[in-house]
Amino acid sequence: MTTPNRLTLRDLLNESQKEYSNRPSLSFVGDDPFSYNELAIITRNISGILLTLGVEKGDRVAILGENSPNWGFSYFAITTIGAIAVPILTDFSEVEIENILDHSGAKTIFISAKLYARLGQERLRKIEAIILLNSFDLIDESYSLPENLLEYKRLSHLLKPSFNSIEFPVPSEDDLAVILYTSGTTGRSKGVMLSHKNLFSNIISTLGIQSLVCEDRLLSILPLSHTYECTIGFLLPLHCGASIYYLNKPPTAAVLIPAMQTVKPTMILTVPLIIEKIYRNKIHPELTSSSLKKYLFGLAPTRKLMHRIAAKKLHKTFGGKLHFFGIGGAKLAFEVEQFLNEGRFPYSIGYGMTEASPLISGCTPKIIGFRQAGYCLPGQELRIDKPNPDSGEGEIHVRGANIMVGYYKEPDLTKEMFTDDGWLKTGDLGVLDSKGYIELKGRLKNMILGPSGENIYPEEIEEVINNHDLVSESLVYELKGKLIARVHLNYEELENRYSHLRDAAISMQNTIDVRIDEMIEEIRVYVNSRVSNFAKVNLIIIQAEPFEKTPTQKIKRYLYTKS
Repeated sequence: MTTPNRLTLRDLLNESQKEYSNRPSLSFVGDDPFSYNELAIITRNISGILLTLGVEKGDRVAILGENSPNWGFSYFAITTIGAIAVPILTDFSEVEIENILDHSGAKTIFISAKLYARLGQERLRKIEAIILLNSFDLIDESYSLPENLLEYKRLSHLLKPSFNSIEFPVPSEDDLAVILYTSGTTGRSKGVMLSHKNLFSNIISTLGIQSLVCEDRLLSILPLSHTYECTIGFLLPLHCGASIYYLNKPPTAAVLIPAMQTVKPTMILTVPLIIEKIYRNKIHPELTSSSLKKYLFGLAPTRKLMHRIAAKKLHKTFGGKLHFFGIGGAKLAFEVEQFLNEGRFPYSIGYGMTEASPLISGCTPKIIGFRQAGYCLPGQELRIDKPNPDSGEGEIHVRGANIMVGYYKEPDLTKEMFTDDGWLKTGDLGVLDSKGYIELKGRLKNMILGPSGENIYPEEIEEVINNHDLVSESLVYELKGKLIARVHLNYEELENRYSHLRDAAISMQNTIDVRIDEMIEEIRVYVNSRVSNFAKVNLIIIQAEPFEKTPTQKIKRYLYTKS
């Protein structure tokens, strides 16, 4: 692994091609991987196609598609010629996609066959060039996709060097590489502008706490259009010569487990929701499946032993070679981290945000701090602004070469995000301990001021609520001076608890409806016996459907907290 003199994605790709030419780079699980040499050749050929279409340095080019090697080829093809990639999350609605394309001014788009229908006819007519991500064929608004193009094709036609007569533009470190939209709503769009240096500096800083080698294998399960996966799960491993594998189907258990057995990944990036579901739906029920097991689980020494055995089994299920299981995007539930920690599972928790390219803090599994999000990455700076003299709590500010250029077309909004001396205001509250480890408390905008001036963090109350067996997820907010909790029930646990009461003529839902009041009271008593007096929940409302979430699986709070 050689760090180039210039911190651009073009130089990253060129150096990796030289050092790891014949090693595997990108692949679908079960397919023959593309070598680093093939990655570079295909990228250059696609760049050549873009140049012949009139794409110039500084032009915006959108990518809308599922995780795949082709997504990566497109990303590099755009950025290595100085154009700007505009990745779009696949779960954005047609309206959100339209807003992003309008705001970014993208006139060219790479789009997968499965998502082609997301572009309306009017939008298709506005786009100057549409490139099918599955095959890199040029199509237009009149194109009808045949069924055989829904799959990704082997790119043999792009494996021969071409476009030798074309002079390719060369990006500089300070040129924009990407505009990432964290929201595509009809409100104020926020396109985070990240330069080549922003991204590459974050890669270098991350390597200061966790090394990667060319023998590492990553299984990619988070969306590449989010900067967490793109920087840490794509650019970073490619800089180090590692191999990345993608699923060609949604990451359900039926798909994910066989894939892990095939790839035997050494590293995986994930968000709390995924491991929390595994623990709550599979591991915890097994650990407490009998009266004896429940009793033993209630004793700390035997619980730790049970966690150790279960964690070893989980590690084997994940392929048996995992040495880094990175968790980010939101706070991990207490009981789930307790399982990972006591089970000695090789997990690590990091903290970041898109505006920081994204990683701000983290650590290796060997030195993980329980309930902490690591320490500030080398080469970056972190401070707690105006810490509370008693608790040490304050807003987290960060500074470094990884911090965004700003929000696209939003100079006033950009200015609001920075202090006069150049620190990025994260909007997150945290505490630094004597060793430099950071503990996250919650979002500043979510904090509720208690009746006597106490700071109430909804996320901490939600953590307690979510630890109840009957709860799948929850959201706490203030309404007219009262603390309200919306709760989505764990229907699998309800099925187990009440299945013996079912009558052939009565549905499980009716059984649950009859007992809903007692369940609410049980949850309320459970929570209020475990939180401070000023943080007690006044009312619990059942949320029938799962909460709508962001790409990193955080609940979209604003949808549920309106009075």
